[in-house]
Amino acid sequence: MSPSRAPRAALLTAVVAGGALALSACSGDSNGKSGGGGDTNFVTDTGGISTVAKGKRTAPRTLAGETLDGKQLDVADFKGKVVVMNVWGSWCPPCRAEAPHFAKVAKETKAKGVEFVGINTRDANKGPALAFEKDYEIGYPSLYDPVSKLIVNGFPKGSLNPQAIPSTIVLDRDGKIAARSLMALDSEGLHKIIDPLVAEK
Repeated sequence: MSPSRAPRAALLTAVVAGGALALSACSGDSNGKSGGGGDTNFVTDTGGISTVAKGKRTAPRTLAGETLDGKQLDVADFKGKVVVMNVWGSWCPPCRAEAPHFAKVAKETKAKGVEFVGINTRDANKGPALAFEKDYEIGYPSLYDPVSKLIVNGFPKGSLNPQAIPSTIVLDRDGKIAARSLMALDSEGLHKIIDPLVAEK
């Protein structure tokens, strides 16, 4: 680790210690493995997408705060819709690779009752993150979470929680955690994770 990254790593370690969650930056893990121990009630397919049966899902804790454009957002306000939450950073190459797909699928699925919300993390200031959103024509809001407080505190232990950057968590219409990917997704992967939840009765 370079000296310039040491303070950031130390700060993140302190935050993670409080929430007992370790995030690996720009992880290439495609196995979708999860920690937390115990009976987690979810299944991971060979593509790294983990899902939870409808009757066994849990709700996240509070996922609310200021967006990159300075507005207030509470993910709970989207209850009744399928919510796709993407954890990303402007500094993360896999995040850049998946961004065009997220922008495209967000537009395609909005009329079906799907809302996208980003969780921008580890960007020390908003400038690079805002430039990222402009470059990739991201049309949905992102919560600004520079030291990963929302990521650490927003997901119950043993649930499908973000353990890498990028991570994607999908909530069902009841606001419960239904699916997760711990790798960059293309349009096909996004539809694979979203479409079954859109079809749920």
